[in-house]
Amino acid sequence: AAAGAERPGPAAIALLGPAPGAPSCPHGPALLFVKTSHGKEEGRRFYACSACRDRKDCNFFQWEDEKVSETRLAAREEYNRNHQPFFTHRQNMDRYKNFFLLPLSKRRFCQECQQLLLPAEWEKHSDHQLLCDITTAQLKSPSQLLYPLENKKTNAQYLFADRSCRFLLNLLIDLGFRRVLSVGTPRLHEMIQSKASQEEEFSVKSLLLDIDFRYSQFYTEDEFCHYNMFNHHFFGGEAARETCRKFLHEDNGERVIMVTDPPFGGLVEALASSFKKLMAMWRETEKEGHDNREMPVFWIFPYFFESRILDFFPSFSMMDYQVDYDNHALYKHGKTGRRQSPVRIFTNLTPSMIVLPEEEGYRFCTICQRYVSSGNQHCEICNSCTSKDGRRWKHCALCKKCVKPSWFHCNNCNCCTLQKHSCEKTDIGCFVCGKAGHKRSACPSL
Repeated sequence: AAAGAERPGPAAIALLGPAPGAPSCPHGPALLFVKTSHGKEEGRRFYACSACRDRKDCNFFQWEDEKVSETRLAAREEYNRNHQPFFTHRQNMDRYKNFFLLPLSKRRFCQECQQLLLPAEWEKHSDHQLLCDITTAQLKSPSQLLYPLENKKTNAQYLFADRSCRFLLNLLIDLGFRRVLSVGTPRLHEMIQSKASQEEEFSVKSLLLDIDFRYSQFYTEDEFCHYNMFNHHFFGGEAARETCRKFLHEDNGERVIMVTDPPFGGLVEALASSFKKLMAMWRETEKEGHDNREMPVFWIFPYFFESRILDFFPSFSMMDYQVDYDNHALYKHGKTGRRQSPVRIFTNLTPSMIVLPEEEGYRFCTICQRYVSSGNQHCEICNSCTSKDGRRWKHCALCKKCVKPSWFHCNNCNCCTLQKHSCEKTDIGCFVCGKAGHKRSACPSL
């Protein structure tokens, strides 16, 4: 049901957000949605899973005004219990300690169950594909041991390439940050943990918040919290929430930054709601002056979501740095045109502070006071470096803005678009508010 929230049409599904007393599915409290047409609610409001936009992954659905019988409530609670991890976080830590003490020849990992195995469990997994002789280095690099979860709409576990991960960590160190709240960034967390264990002088700490509970096999309760970033739900309850709060409040909340890399198919408004709650958690520190400040944030997301992110966080700006991923066929650095990575860093830090590597072609624009890609030329009319995708954009006098180099002005559509397109001039406005001049995805009423 939630999948319709991003699709334009004669009717659209709008997210109303978290609601007090919302029913829960295995992914935590559900979100409230409503069907809209031309800005007006049509039909009944309903609850759907916060994390899964495909009903095949989680088919939870309930009308807001529906009276659910005791029998169905009991069945739902049992279903939710049965879909929780077999081991608790603490049990996984006890298992890890025992596993670590085993000789190399007895360290086995079940690839089918994605689980570290103790010798007493081998027989149960005898017909499964196993990895043997698991080294300490492999235990310290769980993102390379575990299979990435690649459902684009639910987990979309695309992992930072080494180039991007090292750049981010070096940038954070240069900016003076000593604590990183890693929300859905297991590879960055892993690199920080690895360096901390190997280098005595390394003073950066990380707390990983992630919906992938498999990481509880490798990290303590002070290093990992099972968390759903779409509904701000800590599966570990108040204890996990307190772990996060303490982490943010260390050193009176100074020198901490949140770095997040959400699934690109996720609802921006749901993510923004959760991030604002994490930022509010940081603001609760007793240090004076936090009321008027925002916790520093790096939100890593495709550039074509810029307007949506700025709707929720007007203080953010987009950097030109191309973030690339190990296990994504398209999101690679160095490719050209539409094959280059569209993923960027959105941040509330002053743009001039974000130094991008000149050896990769980035340069500093003295007028914009920020680093830009080599193909991003300053437009004197717009008075900014206008390119979003790394290519040199051109200014259209009729549109009064810079557009992609492959676009041409269509007098019939009265805007710049691809040369081969079907003119669809129509009086029908936005499907949300009914006004002309913008599409549903950019509607300010959302």
